[in-house]
Amino acid sequence: MGAFETLVFGDGEWGGDPAVTPSLTIDIHDSDIATVEYRPAPEGCGRFYLGFQPRDFFDDPSESDPVDLDAEAEGFAEWAALAGTDDVGAKRVRKLLAEEHVDEPQDTFVEETVERLLRLVGLPVPDELSAHDGLD
Repeated sequence: MGAFETLVFGDGEWGGDPAVTPSLTIDIHDSDIATVEYRPAPEGCGRFYLGFQPRDFFDDPSESDPVDLDAEAEGFAEWAALAGTDDVGAKRVRKLLAEEHVDEPQDTFVEETVERLLRLVGLPVPDELSAHDGLD
């Protein structure tokens, strides 16, 4: 059985207030899907997925709206700069985002992809996430 976890970065720390700006919330679903929501975000952006997109994982288009991956990568790169983390190019972020119609994502467990995203933008890896290292 995979992990279910909600991680919130606000007020410059994990476990902070998600109502402040900038903030980041990552919901991990069964180690297969991570929903990443960030604020502030450009108009029409602010949510993307790592691992699988829900619409593909559940084979049901109503499970999630289509994602403009290029726009989300740009928006998240801008968010990272605003949040005071590392200045990272959108192309590097884009490589980690869940594509449509993926048979198998790059990482076995989405927690691995979440950790790579956090390290890419220079955020510390929260203890809750590192507790899942070595899942079989």
